[in-house]
Amino acid sequence: MFGSKKIKSSKIDTLIGQGVEVTGDVKFQGGLHLDGIVKGNVESADSAEGAVLVVSDRGRIEGDVHVAYAVINGEVVGNVYASEKLELSAHARISGNVSYNLLEMASGAEINGQMLHDPKAASVREDKQEPTANVHHLDESAVAQG
Repeated sequence: MFGSKKIKSSKIDTLIGQGVEVTGDVKFQGGLHLDGIVKGNVESADSAEGAVLVVSDRGRIEGDVHVAYAVINGEVVGNVYASEKLELSAHARISGNVSYNLLEMASGAEINGQMLHDPKAASVREDKQEPTANVHHLDESAVAQG
């Protein structure tokens, strides 16, 4: 609607079915469809530009998500970084911060955390450069003094 582009369904190369629990980080290429549980971080491989993560309403991730494209209808307990587009369906539940370039959010979806629109996320991640934001680190002695 209004010219919005849906994430093209990429070929699903990996399926984590309902009743399957993976403990540890998952790194994938192509398409990953999650009906089960992942207790660890989920990320697309650096060379997988068109990689798509689909989390069904039965799917759950307990860890951070780093992908270009994501369609979430399940639960994520952790931060979500979508460098291209993030689609949140009606049953999506995210407990963590969300960083995105484009966001499509259906009525009923929930985010319990901060949302950050970051149009440069794709280029920063691909170039492996540090963010351009100014970050100030406090010296522990300065914190103790006051």
